[in-house]
Amino acid sequence: MTSIHDVARYTGVSTATVSRALRGLPNVSPRTRQAVEAAAAELGYVPSPSAAALSSGRHKAIGVVIPSMGRWFYTEVVEGADSVLRREGYDAFLVNLGAGPGERERLFHNALLRKRADAVIALGIDFSKEERRELRSLQMPAIVVGAPVRGLRSVGIDDAAATALAMEHLVGLGHTRIAHIGGENEYGMDYTVAQARREAWRAALVEHGAEVRDDWFISAGFQMPPARLAARTLLEGADRPTAVFAGSDEMAFGVLVAAGELGLRVPDDLSVIGIDDHAWSEAFGLTTVRQHPQAQGATAARIVLDELQGIHPRPRVVRAESSLVLRRTTAPPPRPQGAPAAATLHRPMGVLEHT
Repeated sequence: MTSIHDVARYTGVSTATVSRALRGLPNVSPRTRQAVEAAAAELGYVPSPSAAALSSGRHKAIGVVIPSMGRWFYTEVVEGADSVLRREGYDAFLVNLGAGPGERERLFHNALLRKRADAVIALGIDFSKEERRELRSLQMPAIVVGAPVRGLRSVGIDDAAATALAMEHLVGLGHTRIAHIGGENEYGMDYTVAQARREAWRAALVEHGAEVRDDWFISAGFQMPPARLAARTLLEGADRPTAVFAGSDEMAFGVLVAAGELGLRVPDDLSVIGIDDHAWSEAFGLTTVRQHPQAQGATAARIVLDELQGIHPRPRVVRAESSLVLRRTTAPPPRPQGAPAAATLHRPMGVLEHT
């Protein structure tokens, strides 16, 4: 059986250099790395994962911390991260934050994180100051997918800019009575995402001189069933908004269901827009602001792997892309009977796509 010593003799370098070259570590010249990789392929040498872990002090595993198991966004991010990690010979294991404070307190004392992980990817978690300190005490690369967290690397969309895209689209169609169903006050999740979207909703209304009503904001926890109930509250009376900006597509689905239950036609009676471009959004015909959670997960994985190799080329906060996707759930607001059609404002700047 071919050993690392055979590859070293063949290339005329030390076994340590062979090990570093095959593990992609720094301080190996491109020419030497290429020669070692060619020799290993020719001799049929395959490094032992356990031996590599012992020699490097690494476990070839990344801990992925999530607030909940049942969300489309988290699943997509994990799939994107896992695709990169697997290509690089790393495994990913999930640490579910759980719904209660007891689970939260045990997070950073988790044996899997402290004894088996080389790095941590955290998804959409509201870290306290103490938890950020605990995370840094793990002395391993760490990154958050979601809103920026002070002292940590992060990957995520600009939530205020994404909201502005949605609101400019509605205002451009002529809407001034726009409600918002958001996702605040859910334990364990990063409230700053929902907060940023709520503040940007209000700012857009103020900017365009539109009506700002606190009773036209309802929190629905980024979930469809609570959003359905919230939408019924907004839409049951005669004094209702002409458009709803939902802070996620899953909540937008709830609005669409509620509108149908109340006999409202979308988009003739009510326009609805979300954020995400969920896997079901095209089937619902939902106009939305698209983000790419799989790409965000892949970027986060690539960053922690680069950091493990001593590479720090990216900024601390990486902004992911978002773009407006026009489908069938938005149109100009209904006008009073006999009133002339109102001219709509020209469309906002941004990437527009019709599907």
